Amino acid sequence: MSIRIEDIMIRDVLTADISESVLSATIKMNEREVGSIIILDGKKPVGILTERDILKRIVVERRDPEKTKVEEVMSTPLISAKPEMNLDDAVKIMILKRVKKLPILKNEKLVGIITLFDVVRLKPITMSTLESYETKEVPKGIEKYVIKIKGKPSEYEKHLKKKIPVD
Repeated sequence: MSIRIEDIMIRDVLTADISESVLSATIKMNEREVGSIIILDGKKPVGILTERDILKRIVVERRDPEKTKVEEVMSTPLISAKPEMNLDDAVKIMILKRVKKLPILKNEKLVGIITLFDVVRLKPITMSTLESYETKEVPKGIEKYVIKIKGKPSEYEKHLKKKIPVD
């Protein structure tokens, strides 16, 4: 039995307008205790601002978060999935694209989000997918979520070459 993303996604997604300041978006993130915010241009999702973006592009570069617009530092293009996609395919996208948060779009409209944390919570269901990615080196950023498995390197390469529907 495969699980569809729409069955597990978080529907109340935090958003910010593309013209908002990084400070404003960060305050929203802190109030909701989340690590990312989806950036909208009108009603269209165009990027994501994550804690990592804030650290790398604001703190380290010593930029003023009150004067810097989210548009200047958000991650783009937005890697997303569709609600009817099964969870295994979403996990593959997250691993291959090295993202921890996956916005869910229907007809270019934001309808939800899943995170790597959500996937880990569903460990019994998704473990087979994570284990199928036999690697010598786990992709950066998800090493604590993926179990290294001894196997033939060629099997990993086969998985990477599989076509996965990515928006």
